[in-house]
Amino acid sequence: MATVLLVRHGRTTANATGLLAGRTAGVALDSVGKRQAATTAERIAAVPLAAVVSSPLERCRQTARAITAFQSGEPQQFVERGIIEADYGDWQNRTISELATEPLWRVVQSNPSAVVFPGGESMQTMQSRAVAAIRRMDAQIEAEHGAAAVWVAVSHGDIIKSVLADALGMHLDLFQRISVGPASVSIVRYGEARPDVVATNTESGDLSWLARAAAPSGDAVVGGGAGHDEPSSSSERPDSATP
Repeated sequence: MATVLLVRHGRTTANATGLLAGRTAGVALDSVGKRQAATTAERIAAVPLAAVVSSPLERCRQTARAITAFQSGEPQQFVERGIIEADYGDWQNRTISELATEPLWRVVQSNPSAVVFPGGESMQTMQSRAVAAIRRMDAQIEAEHGAAAVWVAVSHGDIIKSVLADALGMHLDLFQRISVGPASVSIVRYGEARPDVVATNTESGDLSWLARAAAPSGDAVVGGGAGHDEPSSSSERPDSATP
């Protein structure tokens, strides 16, 4: 089974000012976000990527370009609308502090499966189309490049959280328990029996083991297995890697 690295875009001007940008055009990485994207690109550089897939929005495309620039090869590049930011409708371009006073805010926090953003999409629709896009691209990349293929999907916080919730077998109402920071890397493998969530929300650590690992088996290893080889450098291990 192929391996997908779910990468959130780096910090943006909107993130820094507490604005819910949504699908607003022209929202770019700020100076911190550019450094975050470069750090993530360096972490992934040791892993030959089969493809880099990005949300259409500029902040994701900037992050994807940084990742591609650090690759020694030439991974395929795609823009995938299925992993675009949630359509927040009338909430778009409002501040988080203002939105937190809305009655719907509490529903977003505790019962997101019931949320339909005014003038926008439901959170269930958001999850369904994002999961479908990731699984479709994963199957396509594995069919073309083999079971050892590694690829990147650059998307948005709520999108990645919803994909991880699906992979973990969690109800959407629990997805707010998952954190996905700017430019973080989460790792998922989709097998015939179940998805394998290898890591979530990592912001540092060596990823070169992905280039050395054999194509993963579809079966879970009883007892946890031996893991991967120690990194060749002194880099620390991924923050949130699954034991």
